[in-house]
Amino acid sequence: MSPDYFAFYGLPESFQPDEAALKRLYYAKSRETHPDFHATSSADNQAAMLQQATLNTDAYRTLTDPDQRMAYLLRRHGVLEESKQEPLPPDFLMDMLDLNEQLMDLETAPDAAAQAQVAAEVTALAATLDAGIQPVLAGYDGLPADHRPAALQQIRTYYLKKRYLLRIQQQVATFAARS
Repeated sequence: MSPDYFAFYGLPESFQPDEAALKRLYYAKSRETHPDFHATSSADNQAAMLQQATLNTDAYRTLTDPDQRMAYLLRRHGVLEESKQEPLPPDFLMDMLDLNEQLMDLETAPDAAAQAQVAAEVTALAATLDAGIQPVLAGYDGLPADHRPAALQQIRTYYLKKRYLLRIQQQVATFAARS
């Protein structure tokens, strides 16, 4: 299991951590563990400080990026396995099938107006997803322990949908670059 980045910083686990506190803690840990400040110490201490500095960098990068933080928390709670094909709701998959068919049509017959329409649909779907998950993310910290598994499942579904939409957005961008 990966290290507990929140415990490393002494912060409560959250999908929306206090970013200013996180930055302060990162810089404080950076000053404590920077290898230059331990150049005259023993080889063991230098190695330990280098390991702590690496952990600090990894933790900060993960916790400051909303998508990485979400994936990290979902994996820590055992609700996301990257190597496993995760099922998505059938209604969402039907919407994606329709978008993929539109993309295939664009592949064979490029059309700027159709491409713009697909891009707008994907943007609208992403905005709806984001708006729907915000209350869950914001309220997660205050949930009783027995309510958190259901929230984690909602967040997992959101995360997987968002990744799917991102792939479609990348395809649309590829079509736009060709035009």
